[in-house]
Formats: sequence, structure tokens, C-alpha cells
Amino acid sequence: MKILVINAGSSSLKYQLIDMTNESVIAKGLCERIAIDGSVLTHKANGKETVFNNDMPNHEVAIKMVLDALVSPECGVIKSMDEISAVGHRVVHSAEDFTESVLINDEVLAICERNSELAPLHNPANVMGIKACQSVMPNTPMVAVFDTAFHSSMPDYAYLYGIRYDHYKKYKIRKYGFHGTSHMFVSGEAAKYMGKKPEEVKVITCHLGNGSSIAAVDGGKSVDTSMGFTPLEGVPMGTRSGNIDPSVIEYLMQKEGWDIARTIKYLNKECGVLGMSENSSDFRDLMAPGKFDGLNKLAVDAFAYNVKKYVGSYAAVMNGVDCIVFTAGVGENDPYIREKVAGQLSYMGVDFDVDANKNFKRGQICEISKPDSKVKVLVIPTNEELVIARETQRLAK
Repeated sequence: MKILVINAGSSSLKYQLIDMTNESVIAKGLCERIAIDGSVLTHKANGKETVFNNDMPNHEVAIKMVLDALVSPECGVIKSMDEISAVGHRVVHSAEDFTESVLINDEVLAICERNSELAPLHNPANVMGIKACQSVMPNTPMVAVFDTAFHSSMPDYAYLYGIRYDHYKKYKIRKYGFHGTSHMFVSGEAAKYMGKKPEEVKVITCHLGNGSSIAAVDGGKSVDTSMGFTPLEGVPMGTRSGNIDPSVIEYLMQKEGWDIARTIKYLNKECGVLGMSENSSDFRDLMAPGKFDGLNKLAVDAFAYNVKKYVGSYAAVMNGVDCIVFTAGVGENDPYIREKVAGQLSYMGVDFDVDANKNFKRGQICEISKPDSKVKVLVIPTNEELVIARETQRLAK
């Protein structure tokens, strides 16, 4: 069974074709600058990279180009479209409508469109990708896999905000959480690494990158997470502010003469480590040799400090923890931040291994706590596309 995984953005589209017999990626690629001059498709298969510089006026054309590349005699990996058994689509926001992945029909698509007001930067693009695939592949089963679904197991006292309850009921203002497919994957891999079932372990998963979130996963279920109603809540990120006193918003608007749209743009695009460092949103830039001092170091240390606070609070939420996992671009690749977060957690049973942390192997599961540590600390590469493919296979059989 071959599954095509689609992650559509407003002007981009990432894809992978996965052979589910051994869960291997047989082709992957990226469409960039859809509906913008200079469209390009970069397709990788059979150890080669092929670039197509064709116009992509919309997502339907982009999807058609992807499918043409997959069956191309020169760079393709399948003989015909019939070899694609199903398509799995990443959809960011399910609100309270879906608590798990679903087969896509007209009703599901309408709900995804309705929830676009909760994720205006993501859901409309996800819907465009679905419609484009339906147009080109009308008889192929399609599945929606939601970023928020994994966190739907949070108890009400964890997801409710301290606002009037009627406003929650009327407008669905609550914590939803994101990066669900990543937290699901790495928490499951952590349990497998420890030789246990997911139901038997308490895991804190730290998905750290330009966008970052931390989750408390108890018995295979998310019981709390740092992102909220939108991905703006939580730790300071690449450009997002993370948690701030809400009164700061009114204060800034008065001082700068901004309207609410300008202020929200500021909090999403101009803050985080970019704003604190006054330099870059990329941790690699901030920590480059000869650059890691002053405001650059302050921004990184503030980020790590906030992650550490969530780790401590989630150990309290679950009444203990068996494993702490680092994943995503920063979590998988940055030993300094990992040590800042987990290097001084001996009070909760972590015996951190400084040497193992520094000498980790990229792209592999690495244990960076000492063998006798009561709480394991692991680096686990995430694989959100594989989660989408597995969910699609489960529902499309």
C-alpha cells in the first residue's frame, strides 16, 4: 500500500510518497511559490533531485505536477496513479469537531473550512490542498489528520481559560494545542525504546524549533500542552512572543499607536528570540561561533529557561515522569539548549550525561541521560509524515 502525504501551505506544498509495507519514503518534494512568479517544484526520488521551473497558478496545478513527477519515466517511482492507495492531508485545526483523524467527505471539508477562522494562516491552505487532490484524484480515498486531535484528550480543567464560561461555549475559546502528530510519534517511540507500552509511561515531549511546544503525555494521551487557542501561546519561539501579560497588548497599542491587527502581527512575527536578540529568529545564527554572546545568548537562555519551566510543571501535572524527549530542529540538534533544560533536574530523578549529549548522533534515537538515571532523557527524530501515513492507512483500508 502506497500513501501520498500532503502538507499544503498558502503558497507551498510538501509531499511524501510512503510505501507502507516497510514505511520507507520512496519520493518526496516541495512545491514553492504557488500562485507567485518563479514557481518551482523540487522532487527527490531514486537518489536524485529533479527541479521543475513551471508556472503553478494554483494548488490544483501544483498537485498535477507532483503526480506527473511521480509517474515520470525520468524521475518517477510508480507506473500509474492506481498505485496510490490513499492520500493523507495535514489539517491544522479541528476545533472541537474531531478528536481523531477522519475520512474526508463533503461534510468534513465544510467543517474544516468553517474552522479556518481559528487557523486563518493554515486551514484555508490545507483545504485548498484537499480540493486540488480531489479534483485530480476523484476516486482516491483521502484522510484528514489534525494537528490538534492528539491534544483532545486534555481534561476540561487543563484546556479551559479563566474567562467567562459562556464565552467558551459560544466562541470555543480554549486551549487546543498543536504539533500533535509530532508529540504522538515521539512519545510512542520513547515508550518503545524503554520496552514498554504507551499506556505504561509518563513522557514530557519537547518539540523545539522555530515553533515550539511541550506536552505532558500520560499513558499515551496528551493531558496538557504549552500552545493554546493559537500557536502563539507557550514559550518564546523564533518570532512568536509566547506567554505575556495580556495588559501588555493594550499598553503597546497606546504607546505605538497600533491597531489590534498590527499588534498581533508584532506578537507573531517580530518577537520571540528574534525580538529579544534584535538579530535573528534562527537559533543557528544566534549560536554561531563568535556570535553567541550579549543579546544572542540572552535570547537563547530565556528560551531554554521557559522550556525548563514547562518540564517542571508537567512533571507536577502527571505526578512524576519516566522520560523527557527532545525533538524537532532545535531539540534534535542543539546540545546547549538540551543541557540548559535537562542538565539540572536531579531533584526529579534525571542524571544527565553531558558527554552523551555533546556526542549525540544526528538522525538517531540517542539516550543522553546516564544508564542508572531514574528518568530517561532521549533525543528522538520526529516523523510527522509517517504518523499521517499510518493514520491514513488505518482509515482507508
